[in-house]
Amino acid sequence: MENEPTPMEPRNHKEESVIVLDFLPNGYPSDPRPMHRKSAIVQALGKDHFTLLELVPKKGIFLQPLEEVYIGEGKREQIHHIVGRLPVIKLTSTAKSELEFVVKDMVQKDSKRFVEFFNKAQPLTTRMHQLELIPGLGKKHMWEILEQRKEKDFESFDDLKKRVKLMPDPEKAIIKRIVSEIEGEEKHRIFTD
Repeated sequence: MENEPTPMEPRNHKEESVIVLDFLPNGYPSDPRPMHRKSAIVQALGKDHFTLLELVPKKGIFLQPLEEVYIGEGKREQIHHIVGRLPVIKLTSTAKSELEFVVKDMVQKDSKRFVEFFNKAQPLTTRMHQLELIPGLGKKHMWEILEQRKEKDFESFDDLKKRVKLMPDPEKAIIKRIVSEIEGEEKHRIFTD
């Protein structure tokens, strides 16, 4: 199909589901408003685009970290409304500590999507390739990946490790890259919006 985004292009789509990073039943402790004016807050990570979001749950709803919650169009069972994007600086210590674990879990559950990145990655400029944005991958790995994928697409992270000599663990490298993008440390975004 024409104009369909590849797995590594940011898509600016809305998230359908999120994974809870932290649940604050009494809102933020730093919120100066009286207790009866505060609402519960959910800090969550989008499943498709790794967007950090701040949500307000419906009254009487209590959520646990790592719980998956629907936030898409239509009837939402647990979420009253989406406040908006959540700046990394506003993450609670619990949310920060859960972030890498949640990203790792998401990459493992959808590994095909991330292996596909290695099969479809393209040059960014005449001197830089998307593959070089992955931590631990240099020009040598990039050329070997490009040669190997001409013969046959990679089927898994293990297949990638077997066929590309001295390849750093691709799963760990992808996780590191996604966390780095979420934390705003990267100029180019491959996996996050």
